[in-house]
Amino acid sequence: MTNTSSSNTNPGCLGSILSIFGMNKKQEENAPESFPFRIRDDFLSPAEQSFYQVIKNMLGEAYAICPKVSLADIFYVTRPNENRSAFNKINRKHVDYLVCDPKTMKPLFAIELDDSSHQRSDRIERDAYVDGVFEAADLPLFHIPVKTRYNTTELKAIFDEVLLPQVEGNSPESIPVIINPGQPPLCPKCGVPMVLRTAKSGAQAGRSFYGCSNYPKCRAVVS
Repeated sequence: MTNTSSSNTNPGCLGSILSIFGMNKKQEENAPESFPFRIRDDFLSPAEQSFYQVIKNMLGEAYAICPKVSLADIFYVTRPNENRSAFNKINRKHVDYLVCDPKTMKPLFAIELDDSSHQRSDRIERDAYVDGVFEAADLPLFHIPVKTRYNTTELKAIFDEVLLPQVEGNSPESIPVIINPGQPPLCPKCGVPMVLRTAKSGAQAGRSFYGCSNYPKCRAVVS
């Protein structure tokens, strides 16, 4: 005669194995080793921290200073499907300081603090590529050599080359929109075909306009 009560309560070999596997998996997920992360004590090196205080005292509250910003957070590639390799080249690179407008957080210029490591051949090659990225995007990048003391007058003169024209409203001329009959216009910033959209809210609700296909990375519009 079969003992039905025993068969109902005994999970059997397979059940025991699954139970052990499930328990071990849960313990593994909850183990501290699954998240072996700690806060770095050297987020900014002593030289980077010292220079940060210098430019912070210089620029005050008029500008926002962001240290160690990834280039992929600053720039985008205009044709991502065609330029994937270009994105990969900036994805793991960063700039030491990015100075922004505190109201809009629009990048104004960047700073690289160059120590002796920048004299290595691999760093020279890396710096040349990063310089090309900033130049292509028309965002100024300044290279400042590491020093024990900095001449703030000299630094102010360097930064004013970028900041004063923007304060005085002397912005560069806008790029003309290229329009071909029967085709959508090309984005004046990216050079890619724009997309016809309709405003859903605001004073322009219901009106059509052309927006960049790279939105929201690019917010250029054409009426």
